[in-house]
Amino acid sequence: MLARSHMEPLPIPGIVLGGYPERGVARRAEPDGLWRWIREYLPSLEAGSDGKPFASEVEARRQLLEPLSDASFQLVVDYLRKQLFHQGCEHGPRAQAMACVGEAARRVMGWVPFPTQIMAARVLLQNRLAEMQTGEGKTFAIAIAASVAAMAGIPVHVITANEYLVRRDAELFRLLYARLGLAVGVVLHGQESDARHQAYASDITYCTAKELAFDYLKDGLLRGPARHDLQHRVADLTGGEDRGPRPLLRGLCMAIVDEADSVLIDEAGMPLILARMRQSQAEVAELRQALRVARHLHRPRHFDIQDERVELTEEARTLLGKLVHGAVPVWQDPRRREEVLTQALSALHCYARDRHYVLREGKVCIVDQVTGRLAEGRAWSRGLQQLIELKEGCEPTGRQEPMAQITYQRFFPRYLRLAGTSGTLAESRRELRADYGLRVSTVPLRTRSARQDLGMRLFRDESTKWHHVVERTRMACAAGRPVLIGTDSVGASERLSRILSAAGVEHAVLNARQDSEESSVVARAGESGRVTVATNMAGRGTDIHLGPGVAERGGLHVINGQLNCERRIDRQLHGRAARQGDPGSVETLLSLDEPILLKHWPNPALRLLRAMATREGGLPRWLAGWVTGTTQWLEEHSLRAARRELIRRDGFNERRLAMTGAKE
Repeated sequence: MLARSHMEPLPIPGIVLGGYPERGVARRAEPDGLWRWIREYLPSLEAGSDGKPFASEVEARRQLLEPLSDASFQLVVDYLRKQLFHQGCEHGPRAQAMACVGEAARRVMGWVPFPTQIMAARVLLQNRLAEMQTGEGKTFAIAIAASVAAMAGIPVHVITANEYLVRRDAELFRLLYARLGLAVGVVLHGQESDARHQAYASDITYCTAKELAFDYLKDGLLRGPARHDLQHRVADLTGGEDRGPRPLLRGLCMAIVDEADSVLIDEAGMPLILARMRQSQAEVAELRQALRVARHLHRPRHFDIQDERVELTEEARTLLGKLVHGAVPVWQDPRRREEVLTQALSALHCYARDRHYVLREGKVCIVDQVTGRLAEGRAWSRGLQQLIELKEGCEPTGRQEPMAQITYQRFFPRYLRLAGTSGTLAESRRELRADYGLRVSTVPLRTRSARQDLGMRLFRDESTKWHHVVERTRMACAAGRPVLIGTDSVGASERLSRILSAAGVEHAVLNARQDSEESSVVARAGESGRVTVATNMAGRGTDIHLGPGVAERGGLHVINGQLNCERRIDRQLHGRAARQGDPGSVETLLSLDEPILLKHWPNPALRLLRAMATREGGLPRWLAGWVTGTTQWLEEHSLRAARRELIRRDGFNERRLAMTGAKE
């Protein structure tokens, strides 16, 4: 047996790492010159090169466990847990532990892991990212890796893309974890403090990244600025009265991020701000006046909008100086009045109902543009939330006064062990390597994909696009196939719903308004002739099972009716079809009215393209592919640059806060 002193200590709370283990906050220095170029352009690692023999070994060991009685099997599990605790996941009996997890799954769930799932779990335990195609069983692979790590005594946080998946995945594997002697906890929005403590005290905790990061910020306020101070360790170990309120987490020991590109890339630009509510009638009066003034300004005479940023003209600034006579005192400050007016113009012209937000029970609820779901507990800052509420005639909420903040780029590198998986990591592997130090390993397909890609068509306007979507939907339904139609917003999904209803096509709608019905809609989405209209809610973590006889008729047909900002988001939607060797097909039907095209192409170019498009066929396929491909490349480049700038500013703010002793 290997001695603990000769190995890196396990990332668990205790005497060595303290009661709240986490990695230091210092950011890695970015290498310059040739080495940086070589590192960023190295190909991703292949998990299949040496993973197949390992998977075969695991399966052979699992088969040896099959004849054991439940009592004997439990003795093996208990013995392995002791070995893993003393030897760790790297040097310990990892193959035997995975075999135990696989056998436990067979006994309680009737599931035997595929070799590719074992390979993916091994990648996760090596602190890497596993690119595993949609439908290949990422959820089970995560459960295997989490089980092995938890058997070694490591507190594991499994981070999923939304709370629907938090509930689903934790419940799905609850019996498996129990069979291994492990407790599973669930953290949800609005959960009481006692329930959160209990969830984080479990061996494996399922949660979203947002809830986890906010709980970490709350712990930071409780623990004070010196996270690794000896006084904290003494208080944690002795349980003395100077310990203060009990932190929610047990530190940042190990995290496995499902849909890692969504969390680590798409949501990286969103600052997480822990705030308290502050209400001021004078401020509300100021915002009301700003909206009244903004409604009388005209584009481009008084303002212009570039990349969703409002810029005032000199004429508008001169006009503002004349309007402030008799206004509330704060408007006498030129800098302040320009800031609040710019926010008011943004609320009027940059944020649209049923795209960026929805109204629910008289409240403005933000819609996450990546997932298509309601962003529970999220609010816009700098008065924008209140301006949009006033615009919609809602009662304005109090303004948020920041107490602490962090971004995912600073939060996740603090985990002592970090891993993740997704079906769409290849496009972002250089960024993930540079920002998080994570390498991507590609897991091969279990069986060859049977998905048919029917290509893309680009029509002159939205009405023509929806006409063809209806016709293609009717054809698929007539053949007895289910259809999933992807749209880019709540408003677009509801417009298409009205068009389908007028055409006599029965269907279901899945968007941020119907999030409570998600499980029932998804459960029926694979039935013969079933039509489902969805936003990006159906793009990640949605497993659509085919109904009886559907596979023989060609499987699920996906119609992509949206031009996403990045190609990997398209791949997520396409991945709903032809999963796990089933047949299926996908086609993309777009129009020149897509918001992303309007953003990047000047009006004369769009008019020329519309003139070239025929009503039945749209633009020639080669031209349509070039237009959309160029647009997505430009948008991807813009988003990467914005994230890089955020990291630069984030690092500056971190250094400034460290000097002042302020909270993050």
